[in-house]
Amino acid sequence: MKKPLFTGACTALVTPFLNGKVNYPMLEQLLKRQLEAGIQAVVICGTTGESPTLADSEKLEMFRRAKRYVGDDCIIIAGTGSNCTEHAVALSKAAESVGVDALLVVSPYYNKATDEGLVAHYSAIAGAVHIPVIVYNVPSRTGVDIPVEVYKCLSVIPNLAGVKEASTNITKIAKIKASCPKDFALWSGNDDQAAVVMALGGQGVISVLSNILPVETQAMAKAALDGDFDTAADLQIRMLPLIELLFSEVNPIPVKAAMKLIGFDCGECRLPLTPMSRENLEKLKKLLSA
Repeated sequence: MKKPLFTGACTALVTPFLNGKVNYPMLEQLLKRQLEAGIQAVVICGTTGESPTLADSEKLEMFRRAKRYVGDDCIIIAGTGSNCTEHAVALSKAAESVGVDALLVVSPYYNKATDEGLVAHYSAIAGAVHIPVIVYNVPSRTGVDIPVEVYKCLSVIPNLAGVKEASTNITKIAKIKASCPKDFALWSGNDDQAAVVMALGGQGVISVLSNILPVETQAMAKAALDGDFDTAADLQIRMLPLIELLFSEVNPIPVKAAMKLIGFDCGECRLPLTPMSRENLEKLKKLLSA
């Protein structure tokens, strides 16, 4: 039986820039903060890390430096997804070669694979590496919502560790848990639904919020996993206004603005993402100062 790759909160880390280049000293500061908060795992170059605008060479250097910095104190999960299977396989193999612990692979976007295509895509990637692979379902961005039957097929692959489910369908969460083996892990991809997903058997959350509130996000996840749903719900509700502001514009525009406001200047997003609107930035300032 597979053990979960991690439980609790995993941070989908922002990519810090300085003068348009990756700011590696700031990357280490961000990782240090996550380690001090007790975060077990971090995603490098996921959606929040602006993966579409990063070159493969930049990604691989970030993977290598992040793993070298954290050592055995944190799991480094590399975002290696692509809508081209050949590219995803090549990047996944390269990420494994620089020492990452696992891979987060978004479903193919734009070309809209069939169910058979999704199974073939993930089977090819998992078969090309020896480290755990996490499926990433985010239909609002990819245009495809991975069906439960596809998860059921993929769950038999030994190093297919589970799924980051970022659809908004809570009923689907229950269906995944009912249809797949118990050791097929499920992590919430939505901060506003994390406690509910864990109440249905999820192992944690891959979080944007924990860039800003790593201690509190971890506390919420731990309470839910411990069965203390009163505490988990209270924390979830208390953090909801910030969660809503962090998604008031396209992620990671708001979270990068928030990082600067709390003292971690990670630069602006790369185009085509632009700075946060003045109106929403003022709301964010007021909320964080309060």
